[in-house]
Amino acid sequence: MLKDYFLMALGNLKHRGIRSWLTMLGIFIGIAAVVSLISLGNGLESAVTGQFASLSADTLMITNAETGFGPPGSTAVRKLNDHDVDIVKSVPGLEMVIPRLIRSVRVEYNDIVKFKYAASMPEDSEQIAYIYRTMGFDVEEGRLLKPSDRGKILIGSNFVTEKDFDKDVILGSKIKVQNKSFEVIGILKESGTMQINLAGMIMESDLKAALDIGDEQDIIIARVSDKNRIEEIAELIKKKMRRDRDEKAGEEDFSVQTPIQALQSVNLILNIINFIVAGIAAISLLVGGVGIANTMYTSVLERRKDIGVMKAVGARNSDILKIFIVESGMLGLAGGVVGAILGLGFAFLVSFIANSALNQQILAVSVSYPLLFLAISFSFIVGVIAGLSPAFQASNTRPVEALRT
Repeated sequence: MLKDYFLMALGNLKHRGIRSWLTMLGIFIGIAAVVSLISLGNGLESAVTGQFASLSADTLMITNAETGFGPPGSTAVRKLNDHDVDIVKSVPGLEMVIPRLIRSVRVEYNDIVKFKYAASMPEDSEQIAYIYRTMGFDVEEGRLLKPSDRGKILIGSNFVTEKDFDKDVILGSKIKVQNKSFEVIGILKESGTMQINLAGMIMESDLKAALDIGDEQDIIIARVSDKNRIEEIAELIKKKMRRDRDEKAGEEDFSVQTPIQALQSVNLILNIINFIVAGIAAISLLVGGVGIANTMYTSVLERRKDIGVMKAVGARNSDILKIFIVESGMLGLAGGVVGAILGLGFAFLVSFIANSALNQQILAVSVSYPLLFLAISFSFIVGVIAGLSPAFQASNTRPVEALRT
């Protein structure tokens, strides 16, 4: 019997043709929005998690409060300095403290000038090995920098792949950074961390000389001896720096972040975006539900004689009710399936365009089968609910009245 209901509903939807597709338009848009944006959001979350993966669970990062967008420390009103490094080193429970510079610099090659990032490398063998290990540096060509290197630069993959200089940058090429010449000693493999791909790595003394700066640092990386005490040690660093700077709690012009805190902050923003997307999609689904209800009411009016004939030959109210509910549910189901397919297609298209523009695989689409099932199920439920009132109206139609029209 249920099979007959589905076949009859399917025949009615086919009969209405373009009207059925227009009815499902709101459902298409809602489901496509949910599936595409949440799939991209999950992929973005994975990409962001990959960015933070370069910092180990036993690592703290100290920076000053920023006044704008730019590399860490570059827009700070009060710069970190060697005195701050000494304060951090005095905190018990730290195994290693590494100050670093990360700046936007003028890069010239083949008489073409571009602006890129430059990051300093520590001139201590243990510290530089730790940076290489935690950041996952791996060379495509050449070698990594050594603490004894001077006038050398290790470049990210974008220096080669972007073709910014109308001439290939190769090993041994001479690149000017802030008008000082550096020899390319190594080219890094493409990394999942975008900043690494965009940056050139230079020994700290060389970068300070090129930038003509003295007692400044942009970030201080601190490795704790016991990662289970990372929150406790972060608070100790805050107290010491507040005391030194004569600042009150909550009014600091610096921050001490653990990788977990940084990741939680970003994930909170992504979750808010997902909630906003879900809200927009819900409005589209509501519009789709109204469209289904309107179509079903119209269908009841158009098929009053059919309803009268079915009742005259013995169809019960429950039979009429089921036919119309199945029909409205199928509208929602079809809209959900098509919307899910369109949503995934749109997500993959956006991912392809973004990755092509950035020239690296940063934004991936995360296909969640539970999400697809829930989206399609929700669409079906919206269709059923939208069809309830017209279905009850149809089932309560009197045969005599229906046959008169």
